[in-house]
Amino acid sequence: MKVITTALLLSLCTTNVIAAESQLRLPLAEAIKSAVEKNLDVQAERYNPAAALADVRASEGIYDTALNFFTGYSQSTTEPASTFLSGNVTNRQKSVQINPGVSQLVPTGGTIGLTFNNTFNNNNSSISLNNYWESNLTLNLSQPLLKNFGREATDLNINVAKFNKEGTLEQFKTKLLDTITQVRNEYFKLYSLREQLEVKKTSLLLAQKILTETRGRVKAGVLPAMEIQNAEFGAASREKDLIDAERAVRDENDLLHVLLQLPGNEEIVPVDVPSKAYYSANVDEMIKRALTLRPEIRGQQIVVRTNELQTRVTRNQTLPDLNLTASAALTGLDRHYNRDLEKIGSTDYPEWNVGLQFVYPLGNNAAENAYIKSKLRLEQAKVQEKSLEQGIANEIKTAIRGIEASYKQIDVTERGRLYAEERLQSYIKKNEVGLATTKDVLDVENDLVTAKGNQIQALVDYNDAITQLWRATGELLEKEGIHITSESGDTLYAKQAQN
Repeated sequence: MKVITTALLLSLCTTNVIAAESQLRLPLAEAIKSAVEKNLDVQAERYNPAAALADVRASEGIYDTALNFFTGYSQSTTEPASTFLSGNVTNRQKSVQINPGVSQLVPTGGTIGLTFNNTFNNNNSSISLNNYWESNLTLNLSQPLLKNFGREATDLNINVAKFNKEGTLEQFKTKLLDTITQVRNEYFKLYSLREQLEVKKTSLLLAQKILTETRGRVKAGVLPAMEIQNAEFGAASREKDLIDAERAVRDENDLLHVLLQLPGNEEIVPVDVPSKAYYSANVDEMIKRALTLRPEIRGQQIVVRTNELQTRVTRNQTLPDLNLTASAALTGLDRHYNRDLEKIGSTDYPEWNVGLQFVYPLGNNAAENAYIKSKLRLEQAKVQEKSLEQGIANEIKTAIRGIEASYKQIDVTERGRLYAEERLQSYIKKNEVGLATTKDVLDVENDLVTAKGNQIQALVDYNDAITQLWRATGELLEKEGIHITSESGDTLYAKQAQN
């Protein structure tokens, strides 16, 4: 029985994995860094803030100065309405227009324009100038005084685009939270699978040595021949378990390679082991922290702010149209264009006008119902925010209970492993004196394998529960030293703008 005892001692020891040349020893911090920088889903999410910045810049285009230019030619031949002045001479008139100008939207919602109108007239009149230039330099203003008045109404699309950009940043943070949570969980899962693989290897080694010892004892006539079958079945079962464990490790290794975008097919060896340190968490403090850090909350708050802005603007849209129009012009007229311009410059021939235009649709149903709809959406967004807060609070409570339960499980499973070890030693001794069969020993050893697996899994579950709490509070990014600024995505936008 010295062979069995030696194998037992091997099975009670946790085998440390030693990295070979084909292995990649990977710390958890490096795994997280690789995911943040290379994960394809994270990279794809980076484009949304950049696209949102393009929407902001496009919306700000309403303040771009517009240059306009009109040129035209007209000709007419008309019969005179009075022969007293025209002497039955047919009226013939030609004109050429060249009118450049600029216009600019102002934050109050009005439009300012400057036009320089030039017209050359040619006619066959006998009582007026026949060929002359007529020009004017005109400054125009159109300003709404009620509906569409003010910067808030004018900049509505700009501010909504800015809110949307903030929202895409919160969505990006959510994607990072989910990705880092997955990385931590998969990293420790790989640790668990590798540890359980070593347990399965040791278990198979023990079963094979028991089979060898049993064959020798049967040959010596100490045990009946059927004990060989029990030992062979035990060895075959453990070989099958080892194959399954190796496949699980390879599958998890491939998953991490994709998740972290690691080149090659090297076997990943987790360097960091799960922590056993007790983690204390206060529910109220964690909930308070989550309400300031969770990107989903911040994103919903942006939705509320957006709806508040749109509600104020749609309320403004229920007002009647009252527009102020004003213009001031300097005019000139002469046969020669240079003299025409000199008269404009002399300011001797000014023109100006001012007016008010009032429009109000009877009933105003469209604007009033748009306002009602915007108020409903605002209230809906506030209710959704409250629902999200309650859901997050429940997540935190669940995560804290998970930490407490899994921490207790670490102690329970450790005691279970110790009991299983003592029980196996006891059955080996019984087997030596014929009070236990080989099948009994293998069954008890299988219980020890299960107990070891439970202990490994309890430790991983405990660390996963801590990760889940950090995900629920939104502090996981800070814990991993990741900081997202409002400029995230601007680099991608600038890169595309340069091309």
